Amino acid sequence: MDLKLRGKKVAVTGGSKGIGRAIALMFAAEGADVAICARNAGEVEAGVKALKAKGVKAFGRSLDVADGAALKSWVEEAARVLGGLDCLVCNVSALAVGNSPETWENSFRIDMMHTVNAVAAALPSLEASTSASICLISSVSGIEVDFAAGSYGAMKAALIHYSKGLSHQLTPKGIRVNVVSPGNTYFEGGIWQNIERGMPDLYNSALALNPTGRMGTAEEVAAGVVFLASPMASRISGTNLIIDGALTKAV
Repeated sequence: MDLKLRGKKVAVTGGSKGIGRAIALMFAAEGADVAICARNAGEVEAGVKALKAKGVKAFGRSLDVADGAALKSWVEEAARVLGGLDCLVCNVSALAVGNSPETWENSFRIDMMHTVNAVAAALPSLEASTSASICLISSVSGIEVDFAAGSYGAMKAALIHYSKGLSHQLTPKGIRVNVVSPGNTYFEGGIWQNIERGMPDLYNSALALNPTGRMGTAEEVAAGVVFLASPMASRISGTNLIIDGALTKAV
């Protein structure tokens, strides 16, 4: 299937590793030009190199997405370097599981406000696109109570609500908005690999809950994101795509 992404311009926050890297590379494989950001400069540089190897234009910058001014500057520069912006993917999470003032503060500043600030910065460029879309990355923890209930789950739930509201507000401007909620996703250096090594009982109990008998991959999540963001999904806006291998049970 041709997703009609060749030549499109995409910005992905947290695009240097894990799910974000898989999303960025899949966009590039479809012929889209891609901008990424992340905190680690070396990982950003490596990510940009991998994107350019796909034969597309790529741009990256090291920054903390909790810094609203730096994030705005990156979005605006990405649009200048790429020659516009057709899609924004907000992927960064603090992964702040807990119920302390610190986890609440980090979840709010990073998961929620980085998304709000990135969207605000991208809107002028997206409004100029003929096939604009926004995709937010939430989690199954945002739709049901699990071990991450507290700051993490609450902010992921807020992202789903925010996405739905945006979809109604931005439809008249030709901008589609969707959210993707992954289940447990395993990748090198990711949270579930760390849990497997440090808290094997939690890892095994989480693994046992999934009917597929395994955790998902970053590429499986990326496939859903890239499709939703593509012009082929032109009628889909305001949806929450759950990619969890039938883990959740809500109807």
